[in-house]
Amino acid sequence: MNNLVRIRSKERDAILQSLRAGVVPRSGQQHIQVGRAAEVKALVSDIERIGDNGSSVRFVIGEYGSGKTFFLHLVRSIALEKRLVTIHADLGPDRRLQGTGGQARSLYTELMRNAATRSKPDGGALASVVERFITSALEKARERGVSPELVIRERLQTLSELVGGYDFAEVISAYWRGHDTGNETLKSDAVRWLRGEFSTKTDAKAALGVRTIVDDANWYDMLKLLARFIRQAGYAGLFVCLDELVNLYKLANTKSRSANYEQILRLLNDCLQGTAEGLGFVLGGTPEFLLDTRRGLYSYQALQSRLAENMFTKSGLVDFTGPVLRLANLTPEDLYILLGKLRLVYASGDPAQYVLPDDGLAAFMNHCSKRIGDAYFRTPRNTITAFVNLLAVLDQNRGASWTELVGAVDITPDSNPDLAPLPGEERTSSTNELTGPRSEEDDDLATFKL
Repeated sequence: MNNLVRIRSKERDAILQSLRAGVVPRSGQQHIQVGRAAEVKALVSDIERIGDNGSSVRFVIGEYGSGKTFFLHLVRSIALEKRLVTIHADLGPDRRLQGTGGQARSLYTELMRNAATRSKPDGGALASVVERFITSALEKARERGVSPELVIRERLQTLSELVGGYDFAEVISAYWRGHDTGNETLKSDAVRWLRGEFSTKTDAKAALGVRTIVDDANWYDMLKLLARFIRQAGYAGLFVCLDELVNLYKLANTKSRSANYEQILRLLNDCLQGTAEGLGFVLGGTPEFLLDTRRGLYSYQALQSRLAENMFTKSGLVDFTGPVLRLANLTPEDLYILLGKLRLVYASGDPAQYVLPDDGLAAFMNHCSKRIGDAYFRTPRNTITAFVNLLAVLDQNRGASWTELVGAVDITPDSNPDLAPLPGEERTSSTNELTGPRSEEDDDLATFKL
């Protein structure tokens, strides 16, 4: 076969093991991407705008199990190819956009831990970014015939204009001193400060001579500083991926939830008004997280007005330029192509090694359709997991009949755990309401109707 493309064993195993576990592969997404070309094109335009010193923000909204996380990983890999630095994290109980107990700083630290570049796609790239800044400054100093310290000071001067910029510049200067004198401890302390790993101002003052640290109040300002610094280091910009924002929707405390939505409003305003430079956000959530007027983003009037759907997108018309990007469902044709690609990945790119014929693909889809209806392609996670499991059994039991195995596949539709009652709430048997004790802090939990 002339167009035979071999898939490396490491990449193949990473894809298949992730899918069997029901999680998104960290690499190799290009081998199994299908459909959603318009959505990908819209995000690529955002990435190009960031690279042109602009800003962007997108809310990627899709049903539970519809492939949001896969889509975010795919877009992040594209951003890496476009020379952006990417950072990503999942929100959770201990990682939020706003907090008073270190939750926001914990989110920032996780983002920095996952910092990636094209040469270091698996994370831990922040030190490499700083090193590249120093290297480029040394090159400029040689070209101009001046001292490297002068060039570094000139570049850092632009950072001092932003909130927290003075201390940020001092930390980069400390890294340069460590680089110039061979002081690895000073370099390490500078990177630790940039990662938000100093917990007290006293420690930061002793190690680096600065009076501030990254905390719950200033982490977003640090991101804006980092975005400008990254461009000075020679990269195109900073791309931030935040997933599982539904964890904000699940917060029981109304004040805490509103404070997090205010932080979303702040970054939304910055990006839409163009006050952020070389910085982009993509945030993943479910329709409930967006549309619910009691607990979702639509419960915050300022966000509802900014994220409202274009009134002209009716009768099949679409608009991919707004801040909200609805992920279209996969069609049965898309899923057929996807299953074919999974079969090819399992065969390491060699069609001669297929363990399931084309008739088996159609039979598997028909079986899933009979079992769970159209949910098998609208929220395909369980379908994909079952299919990879089927291929594994056929591969290890070459004498087995695929017709019998396909008929025995047990598959259930995905259920969204985000719609389950919160602790302290009970669902009544006769209605679809959540009932629970009313408190002063959270008066919207007494009667929450889905």
